[in-house]
Amino acid sequence: MKATITDVAHEAGVSIKTVSRVLNKEPSVAQKTREKVLEVAKRLHYSPNLAARGLASSKSYLVALIYDSSVSPYYISRLQEGAIGACREHGYHLVPQPLTVALKELQNSADESVKKSKIDQLLESIETLMTRLRVDGVVLAPPLSDFKEVIQLFKDYNIPVALIAPSERDFETHAVKMDDEKAAQQITDYLLAQGHKSIGFIKGPDNHNAASMRFIGFCNAMEKSGQTIDAANVIRGDFSFKSGVAAANELLSKADNRPTAIFASNDDMAAGVVSGALRAGLSVPEDLSVCGFDDTPVAKILFPQLTTIRQPIHAMGYEAVSLLVSPKFKNAAPSVKDLDFELVIRGSA
Repeated sequence: MKATITDVAHEAGVSIKTVSRVLNKEPSVAQKTREKVLEVAKRLHYSPNLAARGLASSKSYLVALIYDSSVSPYYISRLQEGAIGACREHGYHLVPQPLTVALKELQNSADESVKKSKIDQLLESIETLMTRLRVDGVVLAPPLSDFKEVIQLFKDYNIPVALIAPSERDFETHAVKMDDEKAAQQITDYLLAQGHKSIGFIKGPDNHNAASMRFIGFCNAMEKSGQTIDAANVIRGDFSFKSGVAAANELLSKADNRPTAIFASNDDMAAGVVSGALRAGLSVPEDLSVCGFDDTPVAKILFPQLTTIRQPIHAMGYEAVSLLVSPKFKNAAPSVKDLDFELVIRGSA
């Protein structure tokens, strides 16, 4: 297997950035460190990614959208549509690049050695991508937009990055996001205003920052209204229809304090709740109100149609690419662009 810059950094006991500085012949590296890095690079037969290093001197007019292959296909397709629109406006082409590294397994592991190994695999897969492609910029979709090691790798190669929905704002790079916490609080406030007090909540995966923010928004609304959150009414899901059905079965089988409303942190799980409610002989919304999040096509296909939050997914893709290639932003300091959401009230609640 061909050695990567990550292999050289680990073997030499330095950062990837230091290896990059040595290979680029930058003066700000101690001579002893420089010699060690060069010795390791020679021993491992490492050859730098010339395509990536040549970015500063020429344009490819390509922008890569890199995403976790397990993310919702609808979410990614909407991001792509927006990103393609911005690329066309500025004479660029979008190159969608799914990653097959198990990010969920990586983020959920408590074993640091396993995490380190998975991160190395992730960085190696991205380096392989950079060897194949010479891009003028990269858009990172969540949860990749929260991996500092990935962001730093692109910085080391001087490749501009725009992040979609990162959990932090201090990565010193362009970012586009919406306020998931505020949106979840608003939809919970709506349910409370309808007279619901016992509200179930279905969480999303731990490795998605947006899912965590939605739960925080739910908790804020409940606490501000003086309602107690019953821990038994909070169920973990994985953003799939199947996990929504399973959560609904558990919540609706309760003998005491059964929820009169359920807020699922995405539309697929909310659809699962509607299905589970119907199987339990309950009518939506007469017996149970149901809300989702995202306003995906399933929200309109269901009967009754879902009350949900319309997330500006298309606009996120468009704005992220614009921050990378538009003359207005291209050489500007890193900025964070906040986009609006919309509460869409339909027949399910």
